Amino acid sequence: MSDAQSGPVGSVEVPIQRLAHGEGLELPAYATELSAGLDLPAAVEAPLTLEPGAWTAVPTGFAIALPPGTEAQVRPRSGLALRHAVTLVNSPGTIDADYRGEIKVILINLGRDPFVIRRGERIAQLVVAPYLQAAWRPTASLAETARGSGGFGSTGVAAKSGS
Repeated sequence: MSDAQSGPVGSVEVPIQRLAHGEGLELPAYATELSAGLDLPAAVEAPLTLEPGAWTAVPTGFAIALPPGTEAQVRPRSGLALRHAVTLVNSPGTIDADYRGEIKVILINLGRDPFVIRRGERIAQLVVAPYLQAAWRPTASLAETARGSGGFGSTGVAAKSGS
């Protein structure tokens, strides 16, 4: 393999607990060798209809114990977004290393048609990543940059002529 296809930088062991209503579901898994996200299943007992404009917390049937210095990000699945306009209300959702409850996915239907969530359906992705915590250093001023305080939409905008 070339360097561009060498795969993940490393791995971390994460304890996972299958909850009673998650019995029979596959463990979250990577779809391909180079996938960054694990697919999360829906642990609904019966099909659940998500009406247009509605949102709900969908159980996955799993809880995890992340090691210190890591987080898990819950992200939308692009196929659900493209085909059904179903995505996450809080994207990405963050799971902290000290959380031990069930992973739930807050899905929203932005489409025009009802969307049916079935048991075992892949509803989101989970990406485990290291993070840094900020140690604030109060200061009277910040270092200057070319961008300065230019905010929303300020980069990549062509300079306007004097007309």
